[in-house]
Amino acid sequence: MKEEVEKLIGASLKDLNIFIDDAYTSEEENKKIFNIVLDSEEVIDLNKVTEASRIINDILDKENYLSNDIDELDIFSKEKGDV
Repeated sequence: MKEEVEKLIGASLKDLNIFIDDAYTSEEENKKIFNIVLDSEEVIDLNKVTEASRIINDILDKENYLSNDIDELDIFSKEKGDV
């Protein structure tokens, strides 16, 4: 799944110096969630996560990537520890 998402989105995130670390589905409270984990060589602040989320949402919508059984999309960055 990660490879598919990376192929679809990866190049669009390069200007932000962000890459896809993982992509997977999970289930919480009877909802199926598609998770995309972002990473970078530097700390990813909230503004970059927001900007990356907009790019990712636009691409996934345009490509009609998410199936109807997905209830929620969660995009977040890896924690880098104390800064």
